[in-house]
Parts: sequence; structure tokens; C-alpha cells
Amino acid sequence: MHVDAVIRALEEIAPPSLAEEFDEGKIGLIVEGRPGIGKIACALDATRSVVDRAVSSGADLLVVHHTPLWRPVTALTGETAALLRTVLSAEMNVYVMHTNFDRAPGGVNDALAELLGLTGVTPMSLGCTGSCALSADEIGRRLKSPLRIWGGLAEIRRLAVIGGSGFDLPFLHEAKALGADAFLSAEMKHSVARAAPLPCIEATHYSLEAPAMKRLALRNGWEYIDDPPVLRALP
Repeated sequence: MHVDAVIRALEEIAPPSLAEEFDEGKIGLIVEGRPGIGKIACALDATRSVVDRAVSSGADLLVVHHTPLWRPVTALTGETAALLRTVLSAEMNVYVMHTNFDRAPGGVNDALAELLGLTGVTPMSLGCTGSCALSADEIGRRLKSPLRIWGGLAEIRRLAVIGGSGFDLPFLHEAKALGADAFLSAEMKHSVARAAPLPCIEATHYSLEAPAMKRLALRNGWEYIDDPPVLRALP
């Protein structure tokens, strides 16, 4: 299949128009490789390990959630040079679906709601809320993630979720207005925690977004390459 046809299919899954403004120039085909696409690999991040494994498997296209090129490139050095050297030498295409996939039907937040068994799901401007039958401990086990609890968390009846870094006060107030009594996301800031209108559950960024990329790969028959961060407790 030609890469243009694959891109059209990916844009149907996650239309670029759904992306946040800060993603301008950072989604879609960010590295152009060979035009013929036979094998597709999928991962959360285009790390050195993921790229090496995708190339070794013979992938013609690597679909990731996070772009490896966050800022304008004015010099190719260090890790960026090493990563792109491998990608370009293999003529492998790299395609990014980021905040457009967060918002897309069946995307990051829908996958998270499904994993946690949320029912009566109501969309938010970037995430969703739903009735939840899990305790915080059970949420942590399903996500396979350590959790930090901010605020006086009691029984969770309705949970708001935003995959990735979603602890922004406007989202917290939106969730509160929709009846949520707890809010799950990643990368809490102290200033936000102090002003949060409802208890918050902080998981790792990886644990909230990797499930959607795995589900995307499985549904399309792609190879999923998992590369979880190494977590260890301080002594």
C-alpha cells in the first residue's frame, strides 16, 4: 500500500483538525521514508529502543503518540542525530498522532475509560467522566502504575479522566461541574493541587496513554512495541 493511502486511513482514525494548537507541525508524517508500506509498527514514544526494534522487524512505518521532534531542529546532534540516523538509514516513515488521538473516538481517553470500566461516559473538552466502580487501589492495579492521591479521596462514584498531563484548573472545574468526585491524570503541579476543587489521582503519563496505542495496534494488526519507563522506589 502506498504511504499516502495509509495516511488517509490514519487521518480517519484521528483527524488532524482535532489537535490542539500547540501540536501544529508536530503531527502527521514527520519523517518521510519509503513510499511502499507493508508492515506497520506502533508505540507510545519513538525512543532509541523502539526505533531499533521497529527497524529490525522490517517496519515501513512507525506510528507513535509523542513526536521525537518537539522543538524546531536547528542542529542535529546527540540523541536526536542518533535517532534520525537510524530512521533515515532504514527509510522508515514516522507518523505522529498526538492530541488529535486524545480526542478522537476510540482514542486515548476512550481507551482509558474502557480500561477502567467507566459507564455512562460523558465527554469533556479534552477527556471524559463516567461512573466508576473501582477503588483507587484497583485503578492503580489496572493501570499497572503507582498512584499519588491529592486531597481527601473517599468513595469514587464518578471519575474524570484525561490521558497524559491533564491537571489544569479549567479541566478540574469542568469535571466538578459534570458531577465528578475524583480526577485522574498525570504530572500534577503543586500550585494546581492546592487549588483543586476535587480530589485528584495522579498516575504516570505512560500508564495513561500506552493502553490506547496498544489497542490501536491490536485492532489494526500492527506490531506493538512496548517500552515502559523503568520505575524504582527511592531507598
